[in-house]
Amino acid sequence: MRFQRLIVIASTSALALALATPAPRAKGPGGPRNWIDVSVAIVPGETPIYPGDPPAEFIWFRSIERGDVVNLTDLHFGAHTGTHIDAPLHFFAGGGSIDQVPLEKLIGPARVIECSRGALLIDAAELEKHEWKGAKRILFKTRNSYENFWADKEFQRDFTALAPEAARLLVEAGVELVGIDYHSIEKFGSPQPLTHRTLLDRGVVLVEGLDMRHAPGGDCDLVCLPARLAGREAAPTRAAIRPRP
Repeated sequence: MRFQRLIVIASTSALALALATPAPRAKGPGGPRNWIDVSVAIVPGETPIYPGDPPAEFIWFRSIERGDVVNLTDLHFGAHTGTHIDAPLHFFAGGGSIDQVPLEKLIGPARVIECSRGALLIDAAELEKHEWKGAKRILFKTRNSYENFWADKEFQRDFTALAPEAARLLVEAGVELVGIDYHSIEKFGSPQPLTHRTLLDRGVVLVEGLDMRHAPGGDCDLVCLPARLAGREAAPTRAAIRPRP
């Protein structure tokens, strides 16, 4: 796997937005709106990092305390840190980049699948235990969320992932987006990235690094928009769901 280094200059307000965890449900003129933030906060030294990925670092590039007119943050972290979206370019030379992912795949109806609490792998047998057929966007809630793996700054190698055979079933059913609640949709240590290749080769959007602890199972609305990084293989993403009645 190859990881690109992401270096972004952001304002203090943008930094505060990225660090909000967990985000409260938004309120509007008509009262509470039940949007649930399913993104992971990026906190240097606290958010676990996939082995081999660059560490997260936030640096004050400009600082009011040092006499500058504004606060301005220099962000350093891998494009696969925290909640992010993989584009085909991640595993296919010449594949589509993250800025080419169609917006219509990133916004719309989705279904949260609450996997069995003891499932170490989402294989075909586990997948068929749930009502997933007919959904175009599927978000998996697994033991990664039940046991809150994101709370441990040490990377959890035994996270629950998606098996290639289950990925093929999703592709054959016309699923357009698949989300998982830890760093990767691929089982750690797999000799070949078959799950990634199966999905990305068919244009399925991969949302990795979700925090599904507070997400109820069932149908919902989904918004997950990655940063528009031209020519890159992935980008950080803010994702939110709104359960449907």
